[in-house]
Amino acid sequence: MSVGLIALLDDVAALAKAAAASLDDVVAQAGRAGAKAAGVVIDDAAVTPRYVTGLSAARELPIIGKIAVGSLKNKLLFLLPAALALSLLLPQAVTPLLMLGGLYLCYEGAEKIYELVVPHAAHAHEAELETISDAKTFEDEKVASAVRTDFILSAEIMAITLGSLSESGLAVQALVLALVGTLITAAVYGVVALIVKADDFGLWLAQRSSPSQAGAFLRMLGRGLVQGMPYLLKVLGLIGTAAMIWVGGGIIVHGAETFGFGWLSHLLHDAGEGAAHALPAVGGVLSWLVQAAGSGLVGILIGLAAIPAVGYVVAPAWQWCATRLRRIRTA
Repeated sequence: MSVGLIALLDDVAALAKAAAASLDDVVAQAGRAGAKAAGVVIDDAAVTPRYVTGLSAARELPIIGKIAVGSLKNKLLFLLPAALALSLLLPQAVTPLLMLGGLYLCYEGAEKIYELVVPHAAHAHEAELETISDAKTFEDEKVASAVRTDFILSAEIMAITLGSLSESGLAVQALVLALVGTLITAAVYGVVALIVKADDFGLWLAQRSSPSQAGAFLRMLGRGLVQGMPYLLKVLGLIGTAAMIWVGGGIIVHGAETFGFGWLSHLLHDAGEGAAHALPAVGGVLSWLVQAAGSGLVGILIGLAAIPAVGYVVAPAWQWCATRLRRIRTA
């Protein structure tokens, strides 16, 4: 074997080792970044089931599949290149864009609260924003609404992930963002699919005819799933609404701090620290709860203020633009 070939093989081996080390580094960094984004991931999993509540059981998995595909597109086609480009060219634009997304989450969450408190007025407000003529349009609206909400939560996940990669090169940042985005999407929508189909699985168990003790236990478990899932979905709906308000309010509070308006963030932090000192046995959890509740209150106030703004300004402007676009297309 020639000396040149041996040298080439040595170079290939060295490159392979470097690639393996880089892959290990990417996986490790993806794990750390994913752990930091876990809170938003839980919010995402809690929010999504409400978009399939009340729809045909046969359409639940296809709708979840559509939302998952939309979520993956959000992360890989839009947010990943946008995050890398903004971090390189215009890093100061990241915070205002996240705050705009936080405002949308606050609006969505406050609208759900408004619907619970004043259902007739809330339905009238929704009628101003959309017109649904058939089941397919209704399904498409549900999917589009879910993908819009996912876009904001995904942006927060990608921003948290990117923030933990400040010391890494551009290639590693791109690989980690892609890995985290793909794994989180698979995990979230896999869990959502299990949640919304648990009642069907319970019905299948309840119909087992085995006379054994194991069969009796499975039938009892199945009946429990069938009877309990509607309540679980309602609870998840409430958690999802609270999550949108909390995450949205937290984004706005922390974003305002970067622009020199840190008094509210400091106030919430001090309130959390005070609660932790009052009950040191559960200090960490209590501090988090107080700060989360404060962010949620901010989110509710902002979302309630956004409802009339959307109803009287944004929605009419959107409808006017849509009408103009239709006229241009048909001209």
